[in-house]
Amino acid sequence: MKTLYMIRHAKSSWEFDVLDDKRPLNQRGLKDADLVGEALKKQVKPVGLVLCSPAERAHTTAKIVLSHLDLPKEILVLESDLYDFDGRQVIEVIKNCNDTIDTLMIFGHNHAFTSIANLFGSEVIDNLPTTGVVCIEFDTNSWKNVNVGKTVLIITPKSLK
Repeated sequence: MKTLYMIRHAKSSWEFDVLDDKRPLNQRGLKDADLVGEALKKQVKPVGLVLCSPAERAHTTAKIVLSHLDLPKEILVLESDLYDFDGRQVIEVIKNCNDTIDTLMIFGHNHAFTSIANLFGSEVIDNLPTTGVVCIEFDTNSWKNVNVGKTVLIITPKSLK
């Protein structure tokens, strides 16, 4: 069994004149990441690896969410291929994950995450909102064989408020 947690970055700020990958979170994003991290603390399986887009908004979201989970800091690895919006690179990252990892958590972006949730999951979602979480379980022993699995968890900040 393989388990995938996909977490979209929290709400970012457009207030600053910076490159897209340097945009920070806004106040709502900071609060929502904290809220989702607290909710995941009670529901997340033991995680073997956390991969994160190097974009500032995704990395900050990951650090806040992970601060609520009992995981070593070294488990978080920046993965440039997760700075992807259509999903092809994200799927490659997932399928190339080492099979010794049973539970993978990734932080990244839309439209990639909504598309992948609909491609691999058993529930159709219109849009994974900022700081949204989708967890999918796959009945396989190899990430290379990941196909349609079962959506076992969807969390949105709105559902927690």
